[in-house]
Amino acid sequence: MSITSFLPTDAEGGFCGDISGYKYLQSAPKTSMVPPTRTLRIGGLTPMTTLDYPGELAAVVFCQGCPWRCRYCHNGHLLPSRGGEQISWSEVRSFLEGRVGLLDALVFSGGEPTLQAALPAAANEARSMGFKIGLHTAGPYPDRLRRLLPFIDWVGLDIKALPADYPTLTGVPGSGERAWASLVLLLEAGVALQVRTTVLPGWSDEKDIRPLADRLAAFGVRNHVLQHCRMDSVPDPALE
Repeated sequence: MSITSFLPTDAEGGFCGDISGYKYLQSAPKTSMVPPTRTLRIGGLTPMTTLDYPGELAAVVFCQGCPWRCRYCHNGHLLPSRGGEQISWSEVRSFLEGRVGLLDALVFSGGEPTLQAALPAAANEARSMGFKIGLHTAGPYPDRLRRLLPFIDWVGLDIKALPADYPTLTGVPGSGERAWASLVLLLEAGVALQVRTTVLPGWSDEKDIRPLADRLAAFGVRNHVLQHCRMDSVPDPALE
């Protein structure tokens, strides 16, 4: 049975089902070139939270940049590939060195963390310090996500809607197919997974929420949570 529940309003941020049409997105060629961690663009750091990695005391690194422009995004300052005041990975590393034994995990959030090619190196470095690694992602890059799997322990995947409905939310054609391909990848990998959906104003249980929850359950999702839409900073005024 699929578990569907509401997160707190102030929260950040054998498998079955027909998966034909999603796997082709996972066949991009691999590359052995991994940029150094110093190239990671970081727009913010939360030193401690109990909300962003279920059951763990974690810090959160907010990666700069996102390929989508979701109508309800509440981290609009993280959308551009270059932001204002940035934090270096060396600063984050120094912070983590002082939190060994005090924090359980480090979460990479955003923006969209998988946009950045330096993410695997940073995750591996933090994991070698003894931290569990969490990832918040919308799944726009399935192949990059696959290469990241050896370095992560838990994923919070944002599934916004059924695939066909994605372009009206993200502004990007094909974004739904990519997100759902990432879902298939994570389910097949068996990584600890929480699927999150933001409930937009005007959505109904019968028309919007239930069909999505049923499709996710058919794919094998067992942990699906609904998030309230934060209206304090949404980029689309039509939602207010």
